[in-house]
Amino acid sequence: MRYISTRGQAPAVGFTDAVLGGLAPDGGLYVPEAWPTFTRDEIAAFAGQPYTRVAAAVLGKFADGEVAEADLARMCDEAYASFSHRAVVPMVQIGPQAFIAELFHGPSLAFKDVAMQMLARLYDHFLTQQNRRQTILCATSGDTGGAAVEAFRGAKAVRIVAMFPEGRISEVQRRFMTTASEDNVACLSVAGTFDDCQAILKDAFQDKSLRQAVDLAAVNSINFARIVAQAVYYFTTAAALGAPERAVNFVVPSGNFGDAFAGYVALRMGLPVKRIVVATNSNDILAKAFSTGRYARGPVHATLSPAMDIQSASNFERLYFEGVRREATETARAFEAFAQAGALDIPPAALSAMQAVFTGVAIGEDETARTILATLNETGELIDPHTAVAVAALRHVELDGPTVVMSTAHPAKFPEDVARASGVTPALPRGTASLADRPERFQHIAGEAQAVKAYVRAFAER
Repeated sequence: MRYISTRGQAPAVGFTDAVLGGLAPDGGLYVPEAWPTFTRDEIAAFAGQPYTRVAAAVLGKFADGEVAEADLARMCDEAYASFSHRAVVPMVQIGPQAFIAELFHGPSLAFKDVAMQMLARLYDHFLTQQNRRQTILCATSGDTGGAAVEAFRGAKAVRIVAMFPEGRISEVQRRFMTTASEDNVACLSVAGTFDDCQAILKDAFQDKSLRQAVDLAAVNSINFARIVAQAVYYFTTAAALGAPERAVNFVVPSGNFGDAFAGYVALRMGLPVKRIVVATNSNDILAKAFSTGRYARGPVHATLSPAMDIQSASNFERLYFEGVRREATETARAFEAFAQAGALDIPPAALSAMQAVFTGVAIGEDETARTILATLNETGELIDPHTAVAVAALRHVELDGPTVVMSTAHPAKFPEDVARASGVTPALPRGTASLADRPERFQHIAGEAQAVKAYVRAFAER
């Protein structure tokens, strides 16, 4: 299996280099040269299997011999051993054909753990083989940083610098990063928005001098291995609901578009997916793109669902690449123009192909809060604001057949907002209850690429 860049100016690489490289040298994102597939019988056989076995099967399609089967099975077992639920991603029913997939049973209580714990094992495996030490730089709108720090803290072959937008994530989200005491972890509170953090991240990866000096790596959802790890729970949930005999819908809270694109990956691999509903808050660049064909960045609004306060969804480039039938020159032109002008128009044929799979729905703040209370009253389930955006979106669309809502965070990560909406204060699960008492370590920094790059270089040289 070879991996190519969406912009067509970087050499094809294997799975190992795609994982360790993250962003392609030409600024594009890696995708497989061809999509691997499962047969209908193979998908049907996933029903009732342990999550780790399905994960090994899905990841094995993309590793394609670069990781021995026994090693991959061991890594999957290790990655999900820390999850508090045996099913890893259990489901609860909230309506006649509506289900919530709980993606928050990992160590940082967010769906990012599902991919990040797996990615950490892959990194350790590949870096040990190559006798390398890398520096990870990640930007987080709330949950990626905590999941990354939890996965890589104490790692011998990795240093990690996590950037978060100052004042724009919850205290619990911040503390999952800043209470790590290990010397290989650094946290930066950046003056700016998450989009500013993402721009700094891309600038750093396009700085060849910095990349070489610190062996820079990415674990944001631009890393294709994370997308693959997330595709696993689309297979497990769909198989549990009768796939491939029954096609399944998915409703996904969306910011950077990595989770929703993972559903598209599962579809390309043979999973019968009827529709993927992309649920956004008032930062509705994706919802507007799917409805109007205009992908245009606007001002970032602070909302109850901060992990989705994004107006530049980095994984959208992967879908655009597929939509224009893998025309790398067109993809490069479009996203270079977007970087300059903040907008692009999706070609009609590409938009039609996207709309055959995706529907975008934007949900406002009042409706998000009302949905938290309504879901509690109607089902007894207490949900976080991001999940509430998805549950609300479900009520705006007509879907035929079983539908899975992706619940991306534990409500205790947003205690004040959940309590204000529902009258119930969610408690942190056992094992994380002492989070508020742990000392924090982080540094304030200007929202400028040069300042962050200088810090990363100095941190890597310690």
